[in-house]
Amino acid sequence: MAAKKSLLLMLLARLNHGWRWIATAICFFVFGLGGVLLPLLVVPLLAILPGDKRRHEQRGQRMIHYSFRAYIWMMRALGVLTYEITGREKLRGAKLILANHPSLIDVIFLISMVPSANCIVKGKLVSNLFTRGPIRAAGYIVNDDGAFDVITAATAAFTNGNTLIIFPEGTRTTPHQAIELKRGAANLAIRASADITPVLIECSPSTLTKGDRWYHVPDKRVHFRIQVQDCLKINPYKKGIKAPKGARMLTRDLTDYFNKELKPYE
Repeated sequence: MAAKKSLLLMLLARLNHGWRWIATAICFFVFGLGGVLLPLLVVPLLAILPGDKRRHEQRGQRMIHYSFRAYIWMMRALGVLTYEITGREKLRGAKLILANHPSLIDVIFLISMVPSANCIVKGKLVSNLFTRGPIRAAGYIVNDDGAFDVITAATAAFTNGNTLIIFPEGTRTTPHQAIELKRGAANLAIRASADITPVLIECSPSTLTKGDRWYHVPDKRVHFRIQVQDCLKINPYKKGIKAPKGARMLTRDLTDYFNKELKPYE
């Protein structure tokens, strides 16, 4: 009897994994299709509506926001993942969101939570068939323009009421290793006088890390836990301190903060 029960459980597990593999393939297909169709069908419509460049970018940002909300709903409905979000109300009025980056879809979660989100994206995404249209429509900041231009663009985004999302590691987190932050995000926060809203993202089991492909589907359904933390004031790193030194101090403190809160070695 025990052997039959064990065999049945194994069969159910395989069926579940098989379905999640198919569902994951559907999700990636939909994402790619949306990346092609939105620029062809929706972006031109947004462009002909009245308003200046800023207004057009606001519409583009909201288009992506609601598209990502629908995309997350689809992933959950298909059984690809589950998630829980705490502290969402702390995002109201946030200027600069800094988050760790355990998975490829972290940015989808964050943009789905912030209607006026702006992002700093890699230059190669602007030439990617599936991402260049939405990036241009939303006016996202491209980090190939140089540090000074990025800070200038970020300051303008804050003035326009945008919330800027940055992954200060610069790449996806390696599972079970300590987080190492680059200084760029801290330098931007200090020079733009932007208080920081940290967001902690945990993904279990790990999926879509830097070395994963879409078809590397975990044996168990993925669960995301997203925690929006209290705002960190930038003034202590500016008052009477030169910007380069303040950026080094802030990077060190943020690195300690994320490693302490996430306990990556556990």
